[in-house]
Amino acid sequence: MDNHEIIQKVRAGMDTVDGRLVELLQERMTLVDQIAEAKRAENIPIADEAREQQIIEGALKIAKDEYRGEVVTFIRTVMGLSKFRQRKLLFDGVEEVLLPPPRKPQEGNLVVAYQGLPGAWGEQAALKLFPEGELKGMKTFKDVFVAVKDKEVSYGIVPIENSKTGAIGETYDLLRKYGCFIVGQTYVQAAHCLMAVPGTKISDIREVLSHPEGLHQCAGYLKRRTWDLTECRNTAAAANWVAEKGEKRYAAIGSRRAAELYGLEVLEDNITDDQSNSTRFITIADEPEYDSSCDMVSITFRTSHRSGALCEVLFHFMAGGINLTRIESRPMIGDKYCFFADLEGNIEDDNVQRGLRHAAASCGYLEVLGCYPG
Repeated sequence: MDNHEIIQKVRAGMDTVDGRLVELLQERMTLVDQIAEAKRAENIPIADEAREQQIIEGALKIAKDEYRGEVVTFIRTVMGLSKFRQRKLLFDGVEEVLLPPPRKPQEGNLVVAYQGLPGAWGEQAALKLFPEGELKGMKTFKDVFVAVKDKEVSYGIVPIENSKTGAIGETYDLLRKYGCFIVGQTYVQAAHCLMAVPGTKISDIREVLSHPEGLHQCAGYLKRRTWDLTECRNTAAAANWVAEKGEKRYAAIGSRRAAELYGLEVLEDNITDDQSNSTRFITIADEPEYDSSCDMVSITFRTSHRSGALCEVLFHFMAGGINLTRIESRPMIGDKYCFFADLEGNIEDDNVQRGLRHAAASCGYLEVLGCYPG
């Protein structure tokens, strides 16, 4: 018997086993239906971590050593499917709305908030997304979220990640706190410049000011100098301060636009360590905006603090053929963590809906932050 014949024979055996697995899964789902009805009558939560651990331990007692890992993964997957079915039955088969119905994009005299002063990278993102909008600089990221939530502005623009320094943790925390929706995004290449009052020489500089991210993104350049480094709330504020101070001992790191706005001279251009350095900015609104052309979905979810909990959630996206482009964790009170993820697809796609609902059943809490063009 050659290898091709062996493969065919083994596959036939696997088909038989798969058929038995399907029958057993259906039998288990029948029992799950009974459990769901009993839980409904007694108002008992779907998730029972103690019971799940008991099932896993029981399975491991009869599992062969070489298959213990696969057995645990299989059992947890089956329990995830069971919780998903219970969830559907307990809600009388009515699947809750994952994301509220969209409104039409706002038109007319738009007011767009960003963090910082004119010349900040946030302003450049706002100009790129809303070239005709009235731009309004805010002191903090929190102020941008509050203005959007209180309907003082049409939209807000905030950074969420940088290609060099990673996630902007504060933005993730504010998304969770204020319940704003992501409705768009853009990328701005952060080509930082060193600027000072006209006539300044490099040898005159003693102190350089910028936003912490700006200093970090130019760390390699700054290490070659002996300057004192001072953090500011944004790069444009640093440029404005240097201009108002009017002394040659000070310099700022920021955009060329900031130098032009505040009458500073660019001493060195493109001092960013990574010339491809870019920052991703998101547009936030108080209501979701999406249509069939949108191809990115952002979510946040929580898992229990145990081995394999995150894997259970992510499995449902893999099973649905959904590609995750990013995942971040943020600490919560105690030893719990909240996760944020971006995935490719549209909120109305069947596989996305199914993947999100299965994931929600596995973790107990999942919220969609927005559906928007990628």
